[in-house]
Parts: sequence; C-alpha cells; structure tokens
Amino acid sequence: MGWPTEIECAQERINGHVRRTPVTKLDGFGLPVPVEVKLEHMQHTGTFKARGAFNTLLAQEVPEGGIVAASGGNHGAAVAYAASKLGYPAKIFVPEMAGSSKIALIERSGAELQVVPGAYADALAAARAHEADTGAMQVHAYDAPLTVAGQGTCMSEWESQGLDADTVLIAVGGGGLIAGAMAWLNGRRKIVAVEPQTSCALNAALSVGALVDVDVSGIAANSLGAKRIGQICFDLAVEQRIDCRLVPDDAIREAQIALWQQARILVEPAGATALAALMSAAYVPEAGEKVAVLICGANIAPDPMT
Repeated sequence: MGWPTEIECAQERINGHVRRTPVTKLDGFGLPVPVEVKLEHMQHTGTFKARGAFNTLLAQEVPEGGIVAASGGNHGAAVAYAASKLGYPAKIFVPEMAGSSKIALIERSGAELQVVPGAYADALAAARAHEADTGAMQVHAYDAPLTVAGQGTCMSEWESQGLDADTVLIAVGGGGLIAGAMAWLNGRRKIVAVEPQTSCALNAALSVGALVDVDVSGIAANSLGAKRIGQICFDLAVEQRIDCRLVPDDAIREAQIALWQQARILVEPAGATALAALMSAAYVPEAGEKVAVLICGANIAPDPMT
C-alpha cells in the first residue's frame, strides 16, 4: 500500500479514539491577511501525537511485556494515554529537560515513568535497553511507518474540513508530523518546514544531504529537540524538495505570547514555532498566496506571561 492508503487505514483505526480538532482563522499578528490555523494543540494530551500512538497500538498485537516509549515529553504522554485507554501497561522514558508540566501529564496517565539524565537521545537509549530486556513493544516518537501514518491523519482531516491554502507551515522536531503531512499531500500543496535555529535536525540534514547529529538547545528543545531527523521525514523532504526555514527563540516567544494575548490560544513554544516564521518574516508569502499554520502543542505551565 502507498502512503495515502496507509493514512486512510490509520484514520479508520483511530476514529473514536482521537478528537477532530477545530480549524479557524487568525486576524492580526502583524500579518497582512488572515491565516488559517488548525488547533491540533486541543488534541488528547495536548498534541497531535495521540494519533500516531493509537494507530501503532491498534494496528498490531501488544506483547506481554507491554509498551515502551522514549520521549521529550509529548510523545510519552500520548503513548501513556493511549495505553491506558486500551488497557496496556506502559513504561515511558523522558529526559530531565522534558519539564514539569509534561512529566506531570505522564504521571497522571498511570504509566510507569523514568526520568533519564541528559537529552532525548539518552531517553531513547534507555527505552531500547528496556525493550531488549523485557520484550516490550517500542512506540517510536517519529521514525516509524505506523507513527507517521497516524500523524498523517491530521492533514487528511484538515483537508476534509475544507483547508483553503496554497502553503502549510509546520514545526519540525524529529519529523513525524511533517512526514505525515508530506506523505498525505504528496506535493499537492507547498509545505514549509519551520525549525528553531538551535534545534534544526532537518535543516542540517538537507544542507549536507545525509542524516547528521546536531546540538540541541533553546526554548522549544523539549518538544522539537531531536538530535537527528527521522529517515522517513528526510527521504520525503528530499523527494519533495521541502522548503525549510529557521527561527530564533525570540521570534518563537513573541509568537507564543501573541497567540495568548490576541487569540487566547495557550501553547508551548513548539506550538508557536510555525507561526513565528510568518511573524518574523523568516517566511514571506508571495502576493495572493494563501497560507495556513498547524498549531501543534499545548503542554506548558499556565499563562506564558507569568
């Protein structure tokens, strides 16, 4: 089966398990025209990642060892939530940089949680060791076909809601969300990848033509801080010649605060990263170009102004 069929199958599997998130238009934000946005931060556990988690768990038999996942926070919360709803035991490994709100979200799910010193790569190594020891099923955060197909349902759903845009801006960490979008759209609309300047695994890989490790830091690192882009995302991005733009932390923070002050949309830095590319002119649409933004994550402590 090709990607569109895989994504259609994923949509059938996860119906009833995930929310159909709303779409709206934002006026203002220093932009000359309204921007269409999909509010995927209103998904279960605050991100799109519940889609990939449910698709993975529903598409295959879960072993006696249960489920294991490594995460910067959001993926772990989604896997823990899906496992709880489907009645499976789960162990989630997160790095210390995950942050208190994401750690608390996982703890509330009832999953076993282990906080690992270091970054996401360290949590992934610990999760792989647990997988080898117990036979647990690994649910990868972004570089697995079932995960990507699940995330692709976000874009297929958006089109079914009447997406009216020539170009869609999507924030990138490990690449699962944008890979799903690329897999579904297959060039029918332009996709712009947006990364923080200090967490830019896709841009680095595209620059040299191969997967490379990058140093990770900045305000969005606990969501977008993959040291290496996923192979699936990279292959699709090369094939489709994806446009990749970088934004500084200050622009992400400005977009995050603007979403709260002007629209009362409360998101984490990753959720504001794609909009930051428009507000900071890292991406400037051509005359008449209709642009949409995917808002993808809500897991922060309350009110970013405090």
